[in-house]
Amino acid sequence: MCGIIGMYSMREPISAAPLERSTSRLAHRGPDGRRTWISEDRRVALGHARLSIIDLATGDQPIASEDESLRIVVNGEFYDFERTRSDLESRGHRLRTHSDSEIALHLYEDLGTACLQQLRGEFAYILWDGPNDTLFAARDRLGIKPLYYALHQGTLYLASEIKALLAAGVPGRWDHAAFFQANHFLATPQDRTLFEGIDQVPPGCFLLASGGRIRLIRYWDFDYPAADDSRPVEPDAEYAERFRHALDEAVRLRLRADVPVGCYLSGGIDSCAVLGLAATHRADPIRAFTLTFDRADYDEGALAREMAAHAGAEFHPIPIRQSDLADHFIDAIWQAETLCFNAHGVAKYLLSRAVRDAGYKVVLTGEGSDEILAGYPPFRRDMLLYNARGQDEEEVRRLLDELQSSNPISRGLLLPEGAALPLTSVRRALGFVPSWLEAYATAAFRLRSLFAPDFAAEFARRDPYRVLLNGLDAPGQLTGREPVDQSLYLWSKVMLPSYVLTVLGDRMEMAHSVEGRLPFLDHHVVELARGLPISQKIRGITEKYVLREAARPVLTATVHGRHKHPFLAPPAALSPGERLHELMQETLRGPALASLPFYDQSKVVALLDGLPALSDDARTAFDPVLMILLSACGLHERYNL
Repeated sequence: MCGIIGMYSMREPISAAPLERSTSRLAHRGPDGRRTWISEDRRVALGHARLSIIDLATGDQPIASEDESLRIVVNGEFYDFERTRSDLESRGHRLRTHSDSEIALHLYEDLGTACLQQLRGEFAYILWDGPNDTLFAARDRLGIKPLYYALHQGTLYLASEIKALLAAGVPGRWDHAAFFQANHFLATPQDRTLFEGIDQVPPGCFLLASGGRIRLIRYWDFDYPAADDSRPVEPDAEYAERFRHALDEAVRLRLRADVPVGCYLSGGIDSCAVLGLAATHRADPIRAFTLTFDRADYDEGALAREMAAHAGAEFHPIPIRQSDLADHFIDAIWQAETLCFNAHGVAKYLLSRAVRDAGYKVVLTGEGSDEILAGYPPFRRDMLLYNARGQDEEEVRRLLDELQSSNPISRGLLLPEGAALPLTSVRRALGFVPSWLEAYATAAFRLRSLFAPDFAAEFARRDPYRVLLNGLDAPGQLTGREPVDQSLYLWSKVMLPSYVLTVLGDRMEMAHSVEGRLPFLDHHVVELARGLPISQKIRGITEKYVLREAARPVLTATVHGRHKHPFLAPPAALSPGERLHELMQETLRGPALASLPFYDQSKVVALLDGLPALSDDARTAFDPVLMILLSACGLHERYNL
């Protein structure tokens, strides 16, 4: 992984100073070297901050084509690149490096933008095509690697992080409309940011800039099968074998590196399956890094230790206390560049620091499994409510009650509980309301009750759910699909790229120069999972059924039989007297919140005053609201918005 910069001027010549500032701002993403290039006519510039993982000796970037008419900077990894490299050489290409990044340059020479269909991995890149006066920038299919852009004073700027755009001279201001949307989904839209004038290249899309025109084009989407798909149902064992083979290959490819590779490990089936499969490809023990918390119902250390022993891995626990979360909260938010509803992102920030300090640059992670295999509790609720054709109604009610009672930390966050905003436009468009949207509407109801009068009035008539659906290909991707698949699709367009892969992924890992690799989001695995029958994803209230059966040989019995528990840090609202709770109280009662244009501080203070009288369940339900406010204050101050 690395940090990349691109500039394309339609007016004034580009100077070296903003390019150098922008590239230097990404030093945490690439501490092993920085290089820049500016075209002779000074209309195009590229910058690269390198984290060297493959081809430590010759992989510096930007990389030029044989005739130097094309140049590229890449952030990420292309897997199985050796085979592609051999194919390119057999067609006469002369590659300058031994890195995986260079294959994208030569594939573009042969195929143009269709080269994206040949690339497998987690990536974002910027390519300058001089002969055709075209800047081509692309992001991987799932949005694992970030890519932001802004058009300012006649120059198009692109970068791996927003802070690099600001360093180049793009102004930093709140985007009120995006902030309003984020308060309803706990994440920004996949094509927007919280910063006015700064947008994202959406997952599965590429950007073309030429002659003053900028276009975004989609090259991949989920394309779930129709609900009336007539493919024959196969035995469970065949689905499990096929899924195991695909996941195992994805894990094996991600073990390829010229530096040591470790694993993140929790007590969940996702990371345990990745560790278990990875161990079968290694002769030496893999080091497994595990976060532990000082509150029992949020700590998975014992389960992870048992799994590490089962896989023959070296267990490396990283204990996290509320004081640790408080001490690093603002630094983590500065890296995330977005809102967070729990301090789990701060915990991941500290996890990546421990990984770096242990001498590792690469880790395999379990992110993405819940998105492709319906792992979160609301998807099980959707299955029971909307995919229960032919089931006994009394049994469905019993399973719904069991789901609710067995997921106490999900209530009010992932499972609906309490008053909610109306979701009429969603019901009209889809014919039902996905449970995760219903749950988030409860958090949004609490947030809207704290809005400042002017901010509330600015968007009084706006329907955030209609805005969401208007930005998606609903007819092409939702119509005629199973309700669970529709719910998965919406989650993967909102929460996956803008929250899970940011606050819990790339941004927290790259803050300490650590590359996270995600086998579950290998597009071959994703495309296999999307075509599975719903019963292979959820059976009763057992989630990720096909993964349990596929990974059974490498799992402990405890992990195999355990239900999904969302990765959350202990709520600050439950820990009065602890430093994170004190940081929350001081910040939300102080000048930081008072200077934000979005919330009414008197209402927030009244909520804080009332916390001690609330039950633990009620305080847990309000904690995401308080964390959203605290993170907004952190962004406001650190970015001087």
